[in-house]
Amino acid sequence: MSDIVLDVQHVSHRYGSKRVLEDVSLQLHRGEMMGLVGPNGSGKSTLLKVILGALPLQEGNVTWFGKPLRKFDEWSRIGYVSQKANSFNTGFPATVFEVVMMGLTAKMGLFRRPGKKEKERVREAIATVGMGGFEGRNIGRLSGGQQQRVFIARALVSDPDVLILDEPTVGVDAQSEAHFYDLLKRLNEENRISIILVSHDLGAISTKMHSISCLNRKLHFHGRAEEFERIRPEILLKSYGYDVHVLHHNH
Repeated sequence: MSDIVLDVQHVSHRYGSKRVLEDVSLQLHRGEMMGLVGPNGSGKSTLLKVILGALPLQEGNVTWFGKPLRKFDEWSRIGYVSQKANSFNTGFPATVFEVVMMGLTAKMGLFRRPGKKEKERVREAIATVGMGGFEGRNIGRLSGGQQQRVFIARALVSDPDVLILDEPTVGVDAQSEAHFYDLLKRLNEENRISIILVSHDLGAISTKMHSISCLNRKLHFHGRAEEFERIRPEILLKSYGYDVHVLHHNH
């Protein structure tokens, strides 16, 4: 069995006449944590939408677990935490338990009522992210860092092989961010979950991920984090147009 979870080959995408992705090829392996970085408007979110089937595949090929994207239907194997999770409507009247349960809809179907097994799975996912005891709390009454963990629990509840997170640390404090990276490390090591993390935080990404993909329309780097660190100024000059001052995180 191949250890390639995601295989992206020569993917290009345009909105009208504007080309936002050009000949992008990358692979994600089982148990790998990949950081996807690049400036605003570099095509990171577009690439995610293409690989998740939310945008049509215009050019190139995408394969999940050895299956071409058009034939792939096991979406419960992929957990996704969108950027919008951070701007969550705090007035939304749902408890932590209810929000995490939403992550099982794809597996259960829309109209099936959750049974004992599903409820137990929800409690497990909540405990995994360190939010045990908050099941009955309204989601709007939680801090940004706590909400973030609940959305990760919602993505984990279907027991995915891959977790994709789009800018998950925006708007959370340093302590919550430290807990977040600890949680990712634990999920990766204990559950062998492969992770794609989209971030602007080059310092954290280059020290906490196994590999880095640096995108600005084209892929300017795709390889080990150590190699990225070694030639970072050169890569960032190509992809950002200037060298970026990187703050390293010691936590």
